[in-house]
Amino acid sequence: MEPDKKPTIDEHTQLKHEPTDTPGHPRVVLKPRQAKRRPLVAAGLIALAAGAGFGGAAVQDIVSGGASGVTILSSSAQDGNTVVTPDEESISAVAKAVSPSVVSVLTSTSQTSRFFDEQYEQQGAGTGMIVSSDGYIMTNKHVIDGADSVTVVLTDGKRYEDVEVLGSDPLNDVAFLRIKDVTGLPAITFGDSKTLRIGQSVVAIGNALGQYQNSVTSGIISGTGRPVIASSDGTTTGEAESLTDLIQTDAAINSGNSGGPLLNLKGQVIGINTAIAADAQSIGFAIPIGATKGLLAHVIKTGKVERAYLGVQYISITSAVKEEYDLAVSRGDYITSERGSSVQAGGPADKAGIKDKDIIVAVNGSNVGEVASVSSLISEYEPGDTVDLTVLRDGKEIKLTAKLGTYQD
Repeated sequence: MEPDKKPTIDEHTQLKHEPTDTPGHPRVVLKPRQAKRRPLVAAGLIALAAGAGFGGAAVQDIVSGGASGVTILSSSAQDGNTVVTPDEESISAVAKAVSPSVVSVLTSTSQTSRFFDEQYEQQGAGTGMIVSSDGYIMTNKHVIDGADSVTVVLTDGKRYEDVEVLGSDPLNDVAFLRIKDVTGLPAITFGDSKTLRIGQSVVAIGNALGQYQNSVTSGIISGTGRPVIASSDGTTTGEAESLTDLIQTDAAINSGNSGGPLLNLKGQVIGINTAIAADAQSIGFAIPIGATKGLLAHVIKTGKVERAYLGVQYISITSAVKEEYDLAVSRGDYITSERGSSVQAGGPADKAGIKDKDIIVAVNGSNVGEVASVSSLISEYEPGDTVDLTVLRDGKEIKLTAKLGTYQD
């Protein structure tokens, strides 16, 4: 592959046809900043615009999980009117402890009316979370995409204008902001998104509808490892992106909640609230927090948003894929491509000895499977990191070591 060409990235290979028992990736709606128009003074006139729409779309041990989280009460309490269950006490404790680490992200974007050729200012509102005490914020890419200016509002009402947009993940719906010259902010605590259990309780916090700051909803994890095709309008005509390995939850995720935390009952963030199903209720999706850890550590260390990559294309093994390709195992990522080479020539995987039709079953001891694919596991690391790969080749298990490269967009 020529040096100036976009490298082959750790991505799912697109099958020419879907197996009959595989319904395909559902289309979902990204829940972007809740947006509204504000008139601008132009050429001596006030350009009025009515209606509302969706707009555009010191480090604290963030990788290892930080503090132990919220202390959970184990006994029921009765106030004379209402019996509060332990789970309810936990949700209340999580909301109280974590809310100071959740911020509102306000955006402003200049637009031109299609009908009157007049300028107006479109304002938006989303959610973010404080990930370091010195002002780094993580949110969704579609919350700040195209914005001319970004403002962050803390839970105590303090506003920070003209927040710096550091950049966004080229392959995922994640962006990073920075409030300049601050210290002592309450950073959120990270959990482990690889050990989630179906049915476990979760809490979502966000700037619902762009009006109700730090709204709290709760639910359960309904599924993991979900692939979706996401767009801002939920149709085939909208600009879409493919998102994989998402957490599915029935906790309500509303417009304006994008970029907010999905939390376990220890008050640890396990996901970034991102999207809801376009034609169903109680189906929301969050990006697993593990998929952001490498980027986050790197941006705090260097100030640059740079993603690690391995340089392979693959299909995640399901029962249908196992049958179609006559594979001997039921989990892992099968290295193959119908669009040319499945291994980037001269890339990290090639240098490590990965070959077409290999099956990667573990990265640094973490299993590749329903919860996390190769791409998600690699994204926990920074460019230049070395990872051990467990690979099946011709029925035999081999160990390979790869030095991760830097993705070039």
